[in-house]
Amino acid sequence: MQAIELVAIGAAGIAAGGINAVVGSGTLITFPTLIAFGYPPVLANVSNNIGLVPGVLSAAYGYRRELKGQLGRLIRFGIASLIGGLIGALLLLRLPAETFKAIVPVLILTACVLVLLQPRLGRWLQQHRSHRRDDGGAPMWFGVLGTGIYGGYFGAAQGVLLMGLFGSFLREDLQRLNAAKNVLASIVNGIAAVVFITVADVDWTVAAVIAVGSALGGVLGARVGRKLPPAALRALIVTVGLTAAGVMALQ
Repeated sequence: MQAIELVAIGAAGIAAGGINAVVGSGTLITFPTLIAFGYPPVLANVSNNIGLVPGVLSAAYGYRRELKGQLGRLIRFGIASLIGGLIGALLLLRLPAETFKAIVPVLILTACVLVLLQPRLGRWLQQHRSHRRDDGGAPMWFGVLGTGIYGGYFGAAQGVLLMGLFGSFLREDLQRLNAAKNVLASIVNGIAAVVFITVADVDWTVAAVIAVGSALGGVLGARVGRKLPPAALRALIVTVGLTAAGVMALQ
């Protein structure tokens, strides 16, 4: 790995860790970076997933105060995330690499749309939240399961999907919901990483560089991410995502 590649991937890891803590679309930074340097899509996705685990864990730790009183909810939805992440990771490894290469541009475009809609989602959450707490029943549980499958397979914008589910079924403070989102995302990425480490080919240099960067970014994102201009952040994510989708569609 050349120095410029090392620096670029490390910087992408820092950005992804911070973005995951606040928005949940960090894969749209690191994955396209790896593709730009010529890594095969499945290898890039596997190595990227493993590298982002420390970032989502550090983001969850950064929101630990908002997690108080949510243990029961996290256990219930954590089981769904665990099962979903396992299914998604196995699908990635079982389906042909050509299938992943063909579907990723669609997944990236979908994630970009979700990121663009995030401000409207945030306003909707603000309008409908209250202090009443519930767990949304079976629809919410299966929604988290489906999001986990998506996250284990690819993962970009799974945080946005989770926040959309929370807004539809739960009535809770937004920061507490974001804290729960970070925990569930860490479960999905974690179980997928275990699968990938066990049976998949991994570029450990890439994974290590992203891991260091994402851990730092997760801490920074949890502390100062809310102060970043949201419009600029979304513009960067969407620009990188659209570029990656275009490049992969033309390959």
